[in-house]
Amino acid sequence: MSDMPKTLLPEGLRDLLPPEAMLEADVVHRLASSFGANGYELVKPPLIEFEDTLLAGVGTALRESIFRMPDPVSHRTLGVRADVTTQVARIAATRLAQHARPLRLMYVGPVLRVRGDQLEPERQFTQAGIELIGVETGAADAEVILATVEALQAVGVQDITVDLALPTLVPLILAAAGGIHDARLRTALDHKDIAEIKTAGGSAGALLTALVEASGPFAVAIERVAKLKLPPTAQAEWDRLVVVARAVHESAPDLALTVDAVESRGFEYHTGVTFSLFARGAQREIGRGGRYRLSHGGEQATGATLLVDTLLNVVPPINATQRLWVPFGTPRPAIRAWQGKGWIVLTGLEAGPAPEAEAIRLGCSHYLADGGAVAVSSAKVPQKRTGKSG
Repeated sequence: MSDMPKTLLPEGLRDLLPPEAMLEADVVHRLASSFGANGYELVKPPLIEFEDTLLAGVGTALRESIFRMPDPVSHRTLGVRADVTTQVARIAATRLAQHARPLRLMYVGPVLRVRGDQLEPERQFTQAGIELIGVETGAADAEVILATVEALQAVGVQDITVDLALPTLVPLILAAAGGIHDARLRTALDHKDIAEIKTAGGSAGALLTALVEASGPFAVAIERVAKLKLPPTAQAEWDRLVVVARAVHESAPDLALTVDAVESRGFEYHTGVTFSLFARGAQREIGRGGRYRLSHGGEQATGATLLVDTLLNVVPPINATQRLWVPFGTPRPAIRAWQGKGWIVLTGLEAGPAPEAEAIRLGCSHYLADGGAVAVSSAKVPQKRTGKSG
């Protein structure tokens, strides 16, 4: 009887097994290739940093999410990253401060959080994303959205929806009305509770209600909001979203594009247009992004983060490669020849096993006999051979 405990891993952590682990590697490779084609260059920050650098600037919102530990070398507190964006912001503001702008960077890597939440219940997951740094124009926001959508399409994600939001809009409207964006109002807006918004929003309640009701497909939302009288500061922010939405639509007219003017959940550190990404078959968002400021010098940036673990549920599986079992003693040149044709080759490690039985036991579709690949389901039919190795 095994003494192995029933619970092998802590809550929120999991092993990634075949073939899912290979699928993740393939998805990451294709995402990076697509981002790279748009000029984004890969950076690879460490998994652990000093706590104070992880929490600087945009990292402040993740204060309760990072694991901490003492560093026996520096005697300072270390933190395990809970988000890669904060590290890319640090790199851009320090190591790459003198590089020409706009600076286009991409990243891929695991993150670890103290606990999950409703949007991301896992405690460890893989992020892949891009950051466009040093430009304030709406064209930069549109580029990040389009580059991210194209990367998703490159890995086979279908029926993508981009939901634009503007977390700065409500605070600006409330400030103009002399109100405060308190917890009660935030909750009402999150739940689209019209009655509560009217009450908690004070003199701005009617306008906020109208913005909630204006949400929907971008063309409809833009038309509805155009009829509202926004405070000048809020109008300027809204106009920026309109510029971004139109730029995205002109470049990708078939892309489903919606607008939720009052959404702010998960965008605590963002300072402008934000977006969430959804796709057919996904139970939750597959990524998000938006505009923010770097902690050092306040440089403008916009970026996107994809949740690779969630993507694995909506991307097509890797095309099954035929697996060939070859007997012990098969020359390596012959094995490499089959591999060069796209086969996965499993080599017998001892003489004796019956070829077909061994191939079936190890999950192979074929076995090698007389220089040809024989399908295990037709072992006695020579014409089923698929070719010669030499």
